Amino acid sequence: MLRIQKYLVSPQYSESMDLKTAVKGYQFAERAKSELIISSQLTIALAGFPDAERPGGKRMLVLLLEAVRSELEFAWKGTEISDFRRAINLLSESISTVESENYGVASLKMSESISAVTTAAQAAWQVIEANGLI
Repeated sequence: MLRIQKYLVSPQYSESMDLKTAVKGYQFAERAKSELIISSQLTIALAGFPDAERPGGKRMLVLLLEAVRSELEFAWKGTEISDFRRAINLLSESISTVESENYGVASLKMSESISAVTTAAQAAWQVIEANGLI
């Protein structure tokens, strides 16, 4: 493992990620991170909705989560950074748990997905920094 600032990042990224992929990966990761944080907050909020409002809120939340998953799929296809694939899988699990109305577990899975895209961002940052762009 390489020690970069206060983070440990797998050397596979720094050895195999080109600069173009790193820049795209960083942009995708930061955007996805924001979307996942908002999604997690909405999931927690949905648990407190009145019973009559929860079905409509759940439908809207699932639509949002599917849109975020599409963005992650776009990131995966555009960069092939494995952490995006992991985030997609975790978000798919989260969608299933939202559909089952298990909002606490869904939020936890989203947190794991946030962690995956944060790892992608850090790895991309490492490559960008190593190339002197930062």
